[in-house]
Amino acid sequence: MKGFKWGVFMLTLLAAQSALADVRLPKVFGSHMVLQRRKPIPLWGWADPGERVTVTFANQTKTGKAAKNGQWRINLDPVEAGGPYQLIVKGKKNTVTFDDVLTGEVWICSGQSNMEWPLASATNGKEESKIANYPQIRQLAVGKAMSLTPASNIEGDWTVCTPATAPNYTAVGYFFAKQLQKELNVPIGLINTSWGGTHSETWTSRNAMNRDDELKTVAEKLPRTYPDVVQSGKERVKRLLQEQQGGLPTIDETKTWASPDLNTSAWKSMNTPGDWEWGGLPTLDGVVWFRREITIPEKSTLKNVKFQVGSIDDDDSTFVNGQLVGTTKGLVNRAYEIPEGLLKPGRNVIAIRVRDNGGGGGIMGQPEQFRLSGDNLEVPLAGSWQYRVADVNPSSYNPGPNTYATQLFNAMLNPLIPCAVAGAIWYQGESNAGRAYQYRRTFPLMIQDWRQHWGYDFPFLFVQLASFNASNGDSRRGSAWAELREAQTMTLQLPNTGMAVTADIGEATDIHPRNKHDVGNRLAAEAMRVAYPKAGGQAGELAPADVSRGPMFGKMTPDRNGGVVVTFRNADSGLLVKDKYGYLKGFELAGADQKFYYAKAEIEGNTVHVYCDSVAAPVAVRYGWADYNGEVNLYNKQGFPAVPFRSDTWKGVTEAAKFGE
Repeated sequence: MKGFKWGVFMLTLLAAQSALADVRLPKVFGSHMVLQRRKPIPLWGWADPGERVTVTFANQTKTGKAAKNGQWRINLDPVEAGGPYQLIVKGKKNTVTFDDVLTGEVWICSGQSNMEWPLASATNGKEESKIANYPQIRQLAVGKAMSLTPASNIEGDWTVCTPATAPNYTAVGYFFAKQLQKELNVPIGLINTSWGGTHSETWTSRNAMNRDDELKTVAEKLPRTYPDVVQSGKERVKRLLQEQQGGLPTIDETKTWASPDLNTSAWKSMNTPGDWEWGGLPTLDGVVWFRREITIPEKSTLKNVKFQVGSIDDDDSTFVNGQLVGTTKGLVNRAYEIPEGLLKPGRNVIAIRVRDNGGGGGIMGQPEQFRLSGDNLEVPLAGSWQYRVADVNPSSYNPGPNTYATQLFNAMLNPLIPCAVAGAIWYQGESNAGRAYQYRRTFPLMIQDWRQHWGYDFPFLFVQLASFNASNGDSRRGSAWAELREAQTMTLQLPNTGMAVTADIGEATDIHPRNKHDVGNRLAAEAMRVAYPKAGGQAGELAPADVSRGPMFGKMTPDRNGGVVVTFRNADSGLLVKDKYGYLKGFELAGADQKFYYAKAEIEGNTVHVYCDSVAAPVAVRYGWADYNGEVNLYNKQGFPAVPFRSDTWKGVTEAAKFGE
């Protein structure tokens, strides 16, 4: 009997022990991580209600108790930069150990594809990766996820920067960390939480949206479950197609879409190559036709001609003057030989039927890869193409990150809170350009939202949009991209903010400029000004206020000779022209009629004299006011480019645009 009772007791004890939950921590913590120096270090996780949890780290041992909901949090005392350490978290049933933990500076890296862009795909990225042996630089790559409610955990692991891991690091973050580590000589941790093509609103919490009278109506429309999203997605795609083209065509209609004689006056246009989700077909999977007329010069040698494109996502059938010249499945490069005699001098029509099975879709690759080439013939094909939707997959009804606001804040940011950080770097805005005027409110709202959740006004540094010919916009036609840059500049009114200007390193036909080195370095320069006001190399030595920023518009005054004189901030050391021709470009003047004309400009000391024979009495000056403003070439003596600007406040092209419209 005693043996039986003892056996029952042991079984009961084992059952009770197995019922105990393991002490767990979210995946923001792990081996090889970097913890923020000089700030209290919050650690948190889950255990049994009432369970005592003990944390040991860097000669500290602290104990806490899990609340009724099983959550626990322990704050460690600040630690100077150093390591490697071991972090040990102990509960009743188990012990969690993280090895090779450093303390240093931790920065959130967030935004859309230009922040997500990997080092391997940046200019000289492959060569840089081969030498990227920086054991004091670490990255946590947060897995992509969406949620309609705040989540508590992420997917992702910390990695040490080596030639094997660096190719997948955020390129901007990598160069930022490399320069910062050089300046400060402390470990740098990057938390890369980014997703290409996303709006700022999806990175903003519902509470913040509710504080804005206009965005409150958006927050009220958020569904409760994803099945609700799928149903509303069906209605959304149906509405989109109805607005764009009156619904889906019949099969018989699409059979004529390769014909060179087809009337395409009702077709829409988008810049190609590029993901069509950026170009006007958000979250759409299915079949889309692209068409473009080209003119081949007379007396061209039309032999050995090939149609070439970097890649198409996913499958294509390509027609030239109505004849099929090739079909390929999968995201691979295409090169189709054009039969001799099919092309002719004068007008020709290329039609491409593209099927996307899921995710992003469209004609991809690099602009320079997209062309017709042959003996003494070179026809670039990147640019505006007409398009029309032929069919929609059921998967198009599934939600994307922009379908509703707050989804990425919930899934990819909320689980990081309250991890101690030095600040955030942000590269986003391309997908908000159509609502640039609204971005004046939504972007600062997002920054304040993050800071409120963290509980302190950490430095927030962002990249101003680079040059890109989104829709050939300028002062005459109106430029949404210029207005977005203006909204970003206005956001500098928030405390502890900084901006890296990239107007000079954009690419006209590629929304992803490959030069991420200068972007990262300029962000690092702003970090030294905003986050580390004492120079990294000499403790106590203040860094000059203008070494991280380019000239910024101060004021415009009339010139007695009929022009205007523009004065700048951040130009005390002088201005210079970076151009092989040696003269300033990018300036425009307008009179009271609000018509802008290209103007001549000359540096006079720390000012610029701008004049134009076509404008006798100028009242407004603009600089770099265009989607693509790659010819801007005004810098300060430290080599930082001037911020694009306008002196007027005339109504722009995006003032009426709102989220979800």
